[in-house]
Amino acid sequence: MADMEAYLSNLQPDLLNMTRLFQLPDRVWEEMELKARAEEGLFRARVRGLGLEREKCAEIPGDTGDERLTELHRRRCARRLCRQTLYELCREATGMHPPWGSLTGIRPTRLLYEGLESGLSLKAAAERVRRDFDVTAEKAELLREVVETQSSLLPPDMGQADVYIGIPFCVTRCSYCSFSSGEIGDGHLVEPYLDALEAEMREGAELLRESGLTLRSLYMGGGTPTSLTAKQLDRVLKCMRRCFPGRVETTVEAGRPDTLEREKFRVIRAWGADRISINPQTMNDETLRVIGRKHTAEDVRQAYAMARETGMDPINMDLIAGLPGEDTDMFAHTLREAEALRPESLTVHTLAIKRSSRMQQTGEGLPEGGMVSRMVDMARDCARFMGMRPYYLYRQKSMAGNLENVGYALPGHACQYNVDIMEEHTHILAFGAGGISKRVFPEEGHIERAPNVSNIEIYIEKWREMAGRKRDLFLPRENE
Repeated sequence: MADMEAYLSNLQPDLLNMTRLFQLPDRVWEEMELKARAEEGLFRARVRGLGLEREKCAEIPGDTGDERLTELHRRRCARRLCRQTLYELCREATGMHPPWGSLTGIRPTRLLYEGLESGLSLKAAAERVRRDFDVTAEKAELLREVVETQSSLLPPDMGQADVYIGIPFCVTRCSYCSFSSGEIGDGHLVEPYLDALEAEMREGAELLRESGLTLRSLYMGGGTPTSLTAKQLDRVLKCMRRCFPGRVETTVEAGRPDTLEREKFRVIRAWGADRISINPQTMNDETLRVIGRKHTAEDVRQAYAMARETGMDPINMDLIAGLPGEDTDMFAHTLREAEALRPESLTVHTLAIKRSSRMQQTGEGLPEGGMVSRMVDMARDCARFMGMRPYYLYRQKSMAGNLENVGYALPGHACQYNVDIMEEHTHILAFGAGGISKRVFPEEGHIERAPNVSNIEIYIEKWREMAGRKRDLFLPRENE
């Protein structure tokens, strides 16, 4: 690498995340020393601090024939070496063993796919992750199961793209939420927003045709799409179907039970949605009140009954482990309720306090990691009892217990879009405020992005600029 010292200075945020895994204060870096160098075909890293010293080395990746790609592989190798060296020192100093070992990234499944590409079996790839990154045997097995399930789904295809349509309105804002959304209020922004969204979708349909890409899956998320009226929902779904026919699957988030009615289910079904998501997060009324959800557990039961009566299935259910004030008994109650409602898929999130959430702004802390770990284990057992298998997994910063989010599904009911967006192996065209379009370059190992603005009013004003960003991403001028 051209400048190891300069590269190390850019690693500081990532290394801070590593020390935070061990509950060490940031001031520990006042006495920490990290040195790295390249010599004789090896990267060498040495860390001093906490009264200890640790040194490791790794072979420098060979020349790929592409200067930029070679540099990318070497930077990745140096980064992993520095992180692993620091991890081993911190583990020795604290005696702690984080469940995901030295991994701090969002998508640990990538490491298994790297192993498969190098010729390893799935079992051997999972074992290598366990060994090289000190991941617990349980988490390594979870990764193996996820990748095994994904192998039965639609494989990546660079001739296809997924489409995401964002409805950034909610009836209220949950305390843990950091998504780009606003409370619907008197609704004065909804019609202008839908005008802009439909115009952007029409531009996107033309872009899809010009690029030669075919449609893979559709996903309407938010916010809460069902915070729209039935008439507004019919309008946007009609435009979506006309602009993007021929999809493999269509998902509509119907997350908040307090936004649901039979007519909305009929509209969603009429426009060909394959799956919906009704997300209580918890079935304990007091917790629902604390987190700012204006509905009860009974409302959830009624929403599921309405969905089934109108023929709207399959249904996904989202739950969160570690919500404020909940213990394992309360979480067990939620899981029993989930079993009674029999969703076709179950997504179990671990509470994370995100930067722009109300919980972060009010200084609320995360629950005790051991208790949340037991909740996550309970949810896994519940999903297995219902006949589900894990099919996608991702992690976030500031998660309780340094754990994970996992999607489980009955055979035949995994959401293809969820896999595509988490594994980042498929192009994404995203429409609406806060959407991020992605173009994947698998040979080069990188992704280019074109974000839409998050502010709803600015999006309404500048949707043409957002459409232009996608055109520049997928049809750059030099290739036209």
